Amino acid sequence: MTSARGAALAASLVIAVSGLAAAALSPAAAAEATWRSEEPTPAGSSWPIGLGNVGDIEFWAPNRGLLITAGDPPTIPPGLWAYNGVEWHPLATVCGATDGRIAWAGPEEFWAVSDGRAGQAGESSGNLERLAPLQDNTLCHFAGGQVAGSYAHPAFQADSYQAMRAAACLGPSDCWFAGDPLEEPQIGAFHLHWSGGSLEAEPYPGEGHAVEDMRALAGHLYESVRIASGDRVAVEEARAPVVHRINPAEAAPKVVPTFEPEDENGEGLPLYAPTELARGLDFLHLSAADGALWGAASRKYSEPEEAGHKPGQVTVAIREGGTWTQVVGPEHPLGPIFPPEQSKEEEQFKLGAQEKGEAKNAVVTAVAAEPGTNSAWIGLKGAHGSAATARAVLVRVSSEGHVLEEQTLPSSREQEEGVGPKGAAAKIACPAPNDCWLATAQGWLFHLAPEGERTLPKDQDPNFAGLITFRPADQGLPQVPPDAPPSDDSGLVEEPPNYGTFAESHASVESKVTLPLLSHLRSRLVNGSTLELRFHLAVKARVRLIAERRRQVVAATPMHTLKAGGRKLLLRLNPRRWPTKLNLQTHALAPLPLVSQVTGEGSNVSTETTGLFVLPRTRLSSGLGLLP
Repeated sequence: MTSARGAALAASLVIAVSGLAAAALSPAAAAEATWRSEEPTPAGSSWPIGLGNVGDIEFWAPNRGLLITAGDPPTIPPGLWAYNGVEWHPLATVCGATDGRIAWAGPEEFWAVSDGRAGQAGESSGNLERLAPLQDNTLCHFAGGQVAGSYAHPAFQADSYQAMRAAACLGPSDCWFAGDPLEEPQIGAFHLHWSGGSLEAEPYPGEGHAVEDMRALAGHLYESVRIASGDRVAVEEARAPVVHRINPAEAAPKVVPTFEPEDENGEGLPLYAPTELARGLDFLHLSAADGALWGAASRKYSEPEEAGHKPGQVTVAIREGGTWTQVVGPEHPLGPIFPPEQSKEEEQFKLGAQEKGEAKNAVVTAVAAEPGTNSAWIGLKGAHGSAATARAVLVRVSSEGHVLEEQTLPSSREQEEGVGPKGAAAKIACPAPNDCWLATAQGWLFHLAPEGERTLPKDQDPNFAGLITFRPADQGLPQVPPDAPPSDDSGLVEEPPNYGTFAESHASVESKVTLPLLSHLRSRLVNGSTLELRFHLAVKARVRLIAERRRQVVAATPMHTLKAGGRKLLLRLNPRRWPTKLNLQTHALAPLPLVSQVTGEGSNVSTETTGLFVLPRTRLSSGLGLLP
C-alpha cells in the first residue's frame, strides 16, 4: 500500500548507494562531517574497550548524553555511561541491563529500564525450579545525581512486570514503559505509567503484540509493535495497527482515550504491498526530530513464507503534519549497498539474503533522524552471519526517498590506520545537525562530526559528574530482613576515644520515608464470579473496592473501616459486564508510620489502580469473549 506521494516517488529512478555523489546535497555539505571511532578508555586500562551490548543511547543536549549497557565483565560492569561533550565516562555501576532503555524526563532526571536483582523466589514445577526472570523487567529513576527510586514486582503473578523494550516521557510526571505481551490467558501488551507519584500498570487492551519502541512527538507518545503469527488478540485483523498513540495524562479521559491506534484515513500506515503480510514486516524502529516521526522496518525472517504472499523488505515511513508517507518500500526500494567491483575480502559484508548485495533484504537495526537535515540515518546488517564480526553499515535517506549517503565503518581511512571490524550497527542517536553517535553490536562507538568540532563545551552539571554505586531497595518487592545482626558500632569494645579539642557537633539526620498504606495485594476468584482481594494495611483505614468497565462502575463494595494488618474484600462480579479496571479507594485514619531509608523515593499513595490483567479468569467470562 502506498500513498500518492509514494507513487510519485516510485516513478523516479531508484538511486544505488554506490553512486551517491550526484544525490548528495552538495560537496561542501558532504565534507562537513565524517564518521570516526571514538571509543572510551575505562579507568585502569591503557586501551579502549568495547562497552558490551548497548541497549540504548539518548541525548538531552549535544553535550549531555547517556547510554545503558550490559557491560563486558570484569572490565566493564553493567550500568550507565554519560557524555559531557568531551568524553564518555562511567555514570553508574548499578541499573545496567541486558537490553535496557533510557527515557529523559527532564534535564537532570531520567529513567532506565534495568535488569532485576537476584533473590526473588523461584517457582517449582515437578522436580525443576523455574528461576524468576530478571532481564529488563525493573525500573530505576535517576534524579539529583542518584537513583531516587527502584521499582520491581514479584515474579510468577498475574500482575508481574514483563520485560520492557520501550520507554519515553512527556515530562517528569508522565512517563510510559512497555514491552512483552501479558502472560496467558490474558490479552494485552504490558505497560507501566508513571504519574509523578505512583507507578501503575495500564496495559494496552485487546492486542497481545509486543511493544518494541516509543518516541515523543508534539505532546504525544508513539509506540510501535511487532505483529507475530502467535500473538493473542481479541479480534483478528488482516492489518493490525503497528503504531499506537499514547495521549498525555492531562488530556480529559472522557474526550481522548489513553491509547489510540495510529491510522491514516482508516487505511493504516502505508507500509505494505498488496501481496505483503503484516507479520512479514518487523516492527518499526522510531525516531523523532523537527516535528517529524520516522519509522524503519525490515523483513521478519522468523516468519515462514506463505503461498501468494511476498516477504517484507526494508521499508521507511515518515509522519509529517499528521500524515504518514512511505519513502522507501516495495515500489521504490533501496539500491545495492556495495559496488560490483568490491573485493573478495568485502564479500563477507554483503547484506543480501536472497538477492545478495541489495539493501532491501537487509535487517534494520536502528534509525535516527538528523535534526535540521530532513533526513535520517538507518543502520543495516546482514540477515545471516555474525553481527559481532561484521562492519557497521549505514545509509542516510531523505524524506523524499533519496539515498543521500552510505557509510561502512570503520571507514577505509581507519582501516588503513589498522582499525578492524567493530560489529554491525546497533544503536544510533543524533542530538544535532552533523552530530550523531553509533554504538555497534560489540559496544564500540563511532561519532559523526566535523574534524575540527569533535568536542563541545564540557557539561559541568555535578549530577552527571560522579559515579553512582547505590541502588535503593525495590519498591513493590517484599523486603527480607537481614539474617545476621548489624555490626557493633556502640564503641563499647573499642579503645577509649581521643577527645582532643571540643568543637560544636551536628547530629546527622536519619532519612525517613512514609510507609505505604497498602501493600501485598493479591486477588483470586471464588465460585467463578466473586473477586477476593487480599491486602495489608499499615494503619486503620476506610477502604472501598470499585470495579469499572470502560469508565463505568459495574460493581462496588460498601465503604468499610478496617484495622491495620492483613485484610480482604469480596466483590461479586457480573461476567457479562466484566470490569477492565479496579480502583481500591482508601483513606488512612491514623498517621502513616515512618521507616528509615538511606535514600530513595517515598511512597504515600492513597489509591491503588490496576488493569484487567490482574483479574482472574472465569469459564463464563471466557466463553463470552470477555477474557481470553
